[in-house]
Amino acid sequence: IKQKKRHMGDTKHFCPVSLKENFVLYPGLQEYAAKYKEKIYYFSTSECKDKFLKNPEEYVAHKEPLQAPPLRVCLLGIHGAGKSTCARQIADKLGIFHIQFEEYLQELILPKTKKKVEPSSDEDREDDNKIPEELEDFSQTMTKTETEKSKQEVELTDEEEAIKANLMDNTELPPEVLDKIVPEWWKKEPFRSTGFILDGFPRTPDEATYLSERALCPDVAVYIQVEEDDVLDRLLPLHLKKWKEKQRKKKEYKKKLKELKAKRRV
Repeated sequence: IKQKKRHMGDTKHFCPVSLKENFVLYPGLQEYAAKYKEKIYYFSTSECKDKFLKNPEEYVAHKEPLQAPPLRVCLLGIHGAGKSTCARQIADKLGIFHIQFEEYLQELILPKTKKKVEPSSDEDREDDNKIPEELEDFSQTMTKTETEKSKQEVELTDEEEAIKANLMDNTELPPEVLDKIVPEWWKKEPFRSTGFILDGFPRTPDEATYLSERALCPDVAVYIQVEEDDVLDRLLPLHLKKWKEKQRKKKEYKKKLKELKAKRRV
């Protein structure tokens, strides 16, 4: 017997309340089921079931099928796996947005930091301990106004400090910070109606749990697995170039300090 075609939202596979309110295809569970007009509906939570029973006509399809949400993809993998390259190609082919999570965080604090926040290293920490002593004399050449201005430029809010710590030391972002960043990709335009591929999030079990608790469900999560040698071949030349550039700048900086001290003696 040929079954009658059912509208989106009338299917037992997805919660009609999550689809209507959050524009997410959230799987329904058998323990949260309700019957309406000879059809059985399954819901993601008991709260969704209660909402449906109070006003079922708001959540079922009528003459036209309910609009299905666009494609949402989470692309995962270790640093250097080629996530961004793949994500750009997929986004171009499917006509969806490419969101590079780290770059997005950089853009949020760039107006304050004026430059990209680099991951910290043991070498950087050692230098941080030495540089303040060398800067004691150099700082005397700055006027009080310049000092206050530089402090104002780098003054960050608690949220911005959390983002900076994440970029520098991979410290996990607290839920209250994620709440101001992640949900808009599911709930606000132009992402809501177009779809996206999210590159580099979630990275930890806690971040995956965060998405689940907020009912922010990707349609698919793809993990790119690569060999260690391939990652080394890809990243080592770039890191070596950055290291050489840092060494050059440090050398120039020390030379300027030496010249400044020599002038003062004269």
